Amino acid sequence: MSMEAYNQAKKIILSNAELSDFVGPRSRELIIQAEEKLGLKFTGSYLDFLLSFGAGNFGSQEIFGIISSDFENSSVPDAIWYTLTERREGNLPSNLLIIYDTGSDEVFCLDFNKIDNNEPKVVSFFPGVDLDKQKYEIIANDFGDFLLDLVKREL
Repeated sequence: MSMEAYNQAKKIILSNAELSDFVGPRSRELIIQAEEKLGLKFTGSYLDFLLSFGAGNFGSQEIFGIISSDFENSSVPDAIWYTLTERREGNLPSNLLIIYDTGSDEVFCLDFNKIDNNEPKVVSFFPGVDLDKQKYEIIANDFGDFLLDLVKREL
C-alpha cells in the first residue's frame, strides 16, 4: 500500500493540527547530511515524511526523524542521534534506523536490508539482545503503513 497509506496518514495529520507537534520540513541538504552520517539513503514515504514534517508527535505517538544537523548532541525524536547512539553504545546494526520507541525494551526500525518497491520494512529490535537472538519481526511492510496505523490508533 505504501505511498497510498502514507498519503492517507499525512492527510489525517494535516487535518488534525491540534494533535500535531512537528519540527517542520527538513531541507534536502540536511537530509543528505543525515544520510551521509548514517551511510543510508532515505526513499519513498520516509523521505517525504522528513521533507514534510521532520520529526515530532501526533498526539502521544512520537515519530523519529531529523531535528537539526547536530547529530551528536540531540535527543528523541531525533532518529539520527538515537541511531548513532545505539550503534556506538549498543549493538544496533548499520542497516537499521530507529523511528519509534515502544516505551518498553523494543524499538521499531526501518531495515535497509529489507526493501520492497523502494520502501524499507519496519522491524522490531531489542537493544542489548545478542544479534544472533534478534527476530527482526516485521511490524509493517513500509513506513507509510506504519504511520497510518499509528495515527489511526491515536484518533
